[in-house]
Amino acid sequence: MLTWHTVLALVELNVGLLLQARLGVVGLALLLAVGVGVRARRDDLAVAAAVLATLLMLQA
Repeated sequence: MLTWHTVLALVELNVGLLLQARLGVVGLALLLAVGVGVRARRDDLAVAAAVLATLLMLQA
């Protein structure tokens, strides 16, 4: 159980660092929007932010 949480925390940290390195403040804002959308159970916000982040990462 603890190992699973540790792996998820490391993945979250690495995704945040990658988005920040490649997209700067926009990447962090999109990551925040995904997190807020998931916590608020707003699937449309979370999916839209994730798709936009993916498209921007492909272009960067």
